[in-house]
Amino acid sequence: MAGRRIGGWVMAAALATASTAAAVAWADTGAGTLASAPVRVGGAGRSMVYDGTVEAVRQTVVAAQVPGAVVAIDVRAGDTVRAGQALMRIDARSAEQTAAAGDAQVAATRATLEVARRELERQRQLFDKAYISRAALERAEAQHAATRAQLDALIAQAGAARTQSGLHRVLAPYSGVVAEVPVALGDMAMPGRALLTLYDPAVLRVTAAVPQSVGAHPPAAGEIRIELPGAAPDGGAVVPTRVAVLPTVDAATRTVQLRLELPAGTAGAAPGGFARVRLPAPAEAPGAAGSGRLFVPVSAVVRRAELAGLYVIDPKGRPLLRQVRLGPVTGDEIEVLAGLSAGDRVALDPQAAARVR
Repeated sequence: MAGRRIGGWVMAAALATASTAAAVAWADTGAGTLASAPVRVGGAGRSMVYDGTVEAVRQTVVAAQVPGAVVAIDVRAGDTVRAGQALMRIDARSAEQTAAAGDAQVAATRATLEVARRELERQRQLFDKAYISRAALERAEAQHAATRAQLDALIAQAGAARTQSGLHRVLAPYSGVVAEVPVALGDMAMPGRALLTLYDPAVLRVTAAVPQSVGAHPPAAGEIRIELPGAAPDGGAVVPTRVAVLPTVDAATRTVQLRLELPAGTAGAAPGGFARVRLPAPAEAPGAAGSGRLFVPVSAVVRRAELAGLYVIDPKGRPLLRQVRLGPVTGDEIEVLAGLSAGDRVALDPQAAARVR
């Protein structure tokens, strides 16, 4: 590494195995002195961290049930809606005309049934006076029964037509938030085509893939911490209200799905968002027994785009930029989850360290 410009990101996999404490020291880099301090080891045993995704427990893709052009869209992505609220309307002129035709047929058949009923009454009176045969009476009864059956069938058809007409108004199945509206005015809606996505923000969860051994004996909800970046400056640590492990194992990764239900109204949580799940490390886990958590000053962290790093002082006193994985902030210190080892020294002024050649 001698004679080469410092700048590449160095990945490190070692974790802390001892606890130390030291004061700030000054390293001679050949271009002046550079303030540095050792990584502080303290706190409880190291925890296990897994990446997770925020999901909605109740999320629905509302699809079209009838064909037709979209003629009205009453909501946009991000709108909050109530159960039963109109969301969208599909052209229903053809269905309404079919329903009107069905109602007209029902009215005509009712009139025919009334005529058959009166005819049956006259035939019964004539039969009582022995003016007609029983066969003539039976023909009148059969005509009346057939007309009634025809009326019942037309009433059912008219009801189906009215129901079909009602499907052209898309209503919210429950109160929630509109996540996506993938159609526009004039688009052709077809049965099964997605019109919008709706989710209930009151019930969210975090899903993370964890090793099968962890899923076999999951920790209690009170021992788990969920960090939601963007929820709060300190990472938004949240305690789940419920823990569930899916009974199936992914054959490719040998992991199981751990589902953690979030408390209602959790700030910063939205479906599809990133979450970090922190589980207590079991005593038999490598590095768990007798180990501690690593902390460095917040001011020592340097950020480049989505990456975070620290300038670590090598044995020759030169600062080398190393990528690290950070945890929550505690006061003026931040926990380092990966990328450092106990005994490492970090530069306290990353800007000064970056100028060292």
